[in-house]
Parts: sequence; structure tokens; C-alpha cells
Amino acid sequence: MANIPFKKDVTFEYGVADQISPLIRRVIAPNPSAFTLHGTGTYIVGKGQVAVIDPGPDDPKHIEAVLAAVKGETVSHIVITHTHRDHSPGAALLKAETGAMIWGCGPHGHGREDSRTDAEVSDEGADTDYVPDILANDADILDTDGWALQAVHTPGHTSNHTCFLLREENALFSGDHVMGWSTTIVSPPDGDMYRYMQSLKKLLLRSDDHYWPTHGPRIDNPKAFVGELIKHREEREEQIAQCLSQNISRIPDMVKSMYRDVPEHLHTAAARSVLSHLVHMVHTGRAACEGEPDPDSVYRVA
Repeated sequence: MANIPFKKDVTFEYGVADQISPLIRRVIAPNPSAFTLHGTGTYIVGKGQVAVIDPGPDDPKHIEAVLAAVKGETVSHIVITHTHRDHSPGAALLKAETGAMIWGCGPHGHGREDSRTDAEVSDEGADTDYVPDILANDADILDTDGWALQAVHTPGHTSNHTCFLLREENALFSGDHVMGWSTTIVSPPDGDMYRYMQSLKKLLLRSDDHYWPTHGPRIDNPKAFVGELIKHREEREEQIAQCLSQNISRIPDMVKSMYRDVPEHLHTAAARSVLSHLVHMVHTGRAACEGEPDPDSVYRVA
């Protein structure tokens, strides 16, 4: 069984910037939920000239707290990992106050491999208003006198998800791709389990010292952590295969069987994750259904 060393403890106060490393400060937005833990962790990188990573929801008070933290400094760039409403809407507010350039992932749906619209989104929701000033392609570098960020494209949680390496500290801002407190929701159509797994395996080839996720505490020993995440996902697909072998053919029934220990109010999100696994399994020949897999499909062993 996968043994993911999740941690939820973060010492912080809403509205206050904490210096968490020589070049990194964090202000946590007051948007706690079952999907955001304590709230969105907005990171401030650098001194004097700074970048703000994931300014969070459309919350003027949170943006005021970020501005207070950088008083007397220049915000040159706003950096976005992906376009869920707890991450990117604050970019427009912060840009209006600072004139900073938005450098980051593409618009919502950028990089998706099909033409479907986002008719169904996860509980986090999609920010369809976001547009970057400069698109951060994989391996692009934002270089300043005091710090440098490098984009690491990690689609899966969303089609446009991008992590960012702070080269001076060999630390990866992992957005929602890897979180220290919980597994990541992968919700079709924009979420894609195959691409998510490939993006996790991409991180195994790296040598980052630690991760700073947008939700939850710092992740140390990240390779081992990512390895356990991959193992967990593989075990979920084995559970689905077992359900199919027992003629449990519909997603709600699979969720009841697979998530007995998970609170019922999280079963809707769990169903989206099971769907993403089934899409992956159908397309790789390990499950079958009539037509394209969807939440109401009847599934069977391929």
C-alpha cells in the first residue's frame, strides 16, 4: 500500500506574510475549504524586485495583504500555475495595482488535446477570464538580478498546469500538481489522468530539494513523495479493475466500494477522480464502455 507522508500543519496568520526561506515569503488567503485546506498560499519571491506566484481568488482584502507585504518593493511579475478560481483571479486585481506583467500558464484549456468545452469542472472551478501577458512554455526562464524562475510544464490536474523552479534555492513551486496535505483532484474534461501520471514521472527525473505547494506545508524528500503518489494512483486503478471483475459497473457504486473511509461530502470529487482513472483505463485497453467514457457510462472489463 502507498504510504504518502501527508502533513496539514502550517503555522500562519491570515493577512500576514511569513518569511519561509531566504528568498520566499508566503501570505495565505482566507479561503479555507475541503479542497484548499487553510487557503491559497500566495508566494512572494525575491527582495526589492519581486514576483508573486498564484495571487489567489478574487479577494481584494487578500490582495491588500499581499501589497502590504511588498510595500516599498517592485512587483515585476505575477506568476500563475493554473487557472482554477482559487489561484488565478487575483492576478487581474494585483496587475491593476502594480502594473506587473503576468507570466505563467496559458488560458484555461490551453494544451488540451481535444476540442471539448469545460462544461463540467471540478469544485475548484475554472477561471476563464485569465490571459497571460507572456506565456511560460516548458523550460522558459524568467531571469532577474536577484532570482530566476524556470517553468516546468506539468499537465494533468489541468491541461495548462505549470510548476516553477526557483533556481537559487532549488525549490519547486508545485501548485496543485503535488500537494503536501492531500492527493490532487484530476477531473475530466480538463483534468487528464494519463497526462497527470506522465507529469508525476517527469518530476522523478528531477533533483529538486523540496516543493512549495499552493496548499499545505513544504514537501521534503520530494522524489520519495512523488513515488508514493504514483503508487497510490496505480493502486486506485487496481481497485477499479477489482470492481469491474465483481460486476460493479457504475461510478457511484465504485465510489461506495473504494472510498468507504472518506467522508460522504467528498464522494462527488472522488467520483470525478474515478472517472478520470476510467478514461485512462478505457484509452489504454484495461476497461471498456459504450461510446466515450462519461459519469453515467456502464463499464466492464475490456
